[in-house]
Amino acid sequence: MSDELAGRSAGLGVGSSGFVATHGLHTDAQRDAAREVVRQIRDADLRTVRLVVVDQHGIPRAKYLSGDALVSALENGSDFSGAIYSLDSANGVFPPAFAAGGGFGIDEMTGFPDVTLVPDPATFRVLPHADRTGWILSDSYFANGKPIPLDGRGLLRRQLDRLAERGLELYAGIEVELYVTRPVNASVGFDETGQPGAPGKPLEVEPIERGYQFLSDSRMDAFAGAVEAIRDGLADVGIPPRSIENEWGPGQIEITFSPMEGLAAADAMILFRSTVKAICARLGLHATFMCWPALPNFFPSGWHLHMSILERDGGRNVFMDEGELLSPAGRQFVAGLLDHAREMAVFGDPTTNAYARFRPYSFAPDRICWGGDNRGALIRVQGGPGDPGTHVENRLSEPAANPYLWLAANIAAGLDGIDRSADPPDPVEGDPYVADAPLLPQSLAEAVDELESSAFYRGAFGDPLVDYLVMMKRFELNRLNEAAGEDGSGRSDWEMREYFEFS
Repeated sequence: MSDELAGRSAGLGVGSSGFVATHGLHTDAQRDAAREVVRQIRDADLRTVRLVVVDQHGIPRAKYLSGDALVSALENGSDFSGAIYSLDSANGVFPPAFAAGGGFGIDEMTGFPDVTLVPDPATFRVLPHADRTGWILSDSYFANGKPIPLDGRGLLRRQLDRLAERGLELYAGIEVELYVTRPVNASVGFDETGQPGAPGKPLEVEPIERGYQFLSDSRMDAFAGAVEAIRDGLADVGIPPRSIENEWGPGQIEITFSPMEGLAAADAMILFRSTVKAICARLGLHATFMCWPALPNFFPSGWHLHMSILERDGGRNVFMDEGELLSPAGRQFVAGLLDHAREMAVFGDPTTNAYARFRPYSFAPDRICWGGDNRGALIRVQGGPGDPGTHVENRLSEPAANPYLWLAANIAAGLDGIDRSADPPDPVEGDPYVADAPLLPQSLAEAVDELESSAFYRGAFGDPLVDYLVMMKRFELNRLNEAAGEDGSGRSDWEMREYFEFS
């Protein structure tokens, strides 16, 4: 750390003196990276660094620090309101206010305490689209140095550590669909008390293009300014897109990225969504990762997660087989994903809006099956005999999912299949929508019931996290039921208020 900046940061009152070193929260590599962060803050004369923590919904929450305060936080951590963990997807408090254990049985959460955020210097970026501003992800801890069990980033780290103990590492490719729209008003759903998500008008938008056609070059060119700004914005923050194409709906695009190590892939998903929203906002546009906006001619969006497991020593792809579609370990990993598909659905599809797409011939899966290069199967295998790029693609999730929880859920399920030497059913050769296979959950309520009764995820992730997610999602479902009415006529309006801007 720069002596000059370290001296300037002394006495700023950020965090607790020596918190990071006291609790051993940075590795040698992170300490080296921290010195580089300090240099960049000085050289770029940054006036603001956004200290970001990703909440249970996968949404980045942030405190804007001065450069000096961020330098201090690299050593001392930074205080941050622990109340974010009590907020549902409309920013309403869902557990009993000020109940013991925060209302979900974690002693340290009593009384809406502050938590301590520890910046991860490996994630630091200078944001070219913001004035003299940096961006850095963090991990959250209690004041006693214990990791917060509700923190998805810490959960993913623990699952990746399980792979590392076996000499393995996960690489993930991100393939995400989203909509770019043009606002026509600035109305948001607030009631007379100022509470969000209440009856009212959601943000009104119009399509960014009047016509649409799948993979049409001319349709994509019609909003080239937005596409090129997104492309450049992502490249400038260090995650250049591998491809961009237009999808079925007006202003619907799909963006893919080259494979990244597991934690880096989840971090990139957060930076990707945040950057796209920021770039679009500066153009007077609105980008949404809501699965299926209730707008004319809009189709569902998905997030397809591509995964391969490599040996840490030498990089051999353990899913590749010289003579078969998948190696025995790859088949076992797929078996684990299939066996736990219903109970993992909440992690990949946390909104009520996502489940309507699980229907026949939607190009989204509707049942639990797998196959080769088949877009209707839940698990799709790409590659083949002797192909070092062989990998599996889980097509279950929506773009708004928390990437840390989703990747962790996949690793846990896949490793369980390997540990049990599980064998999947025969792959689907023809139409996956007529396969004799169990259906995916048809609603968030059904998926929540599956998670609540999941002995597997309770064992893998712990009761506190599972009970917490179940409580939160049932609270949201109760609000939906009240707003939708007996005939369900208010459902679409509620979902648009709930997810269209938030996601």
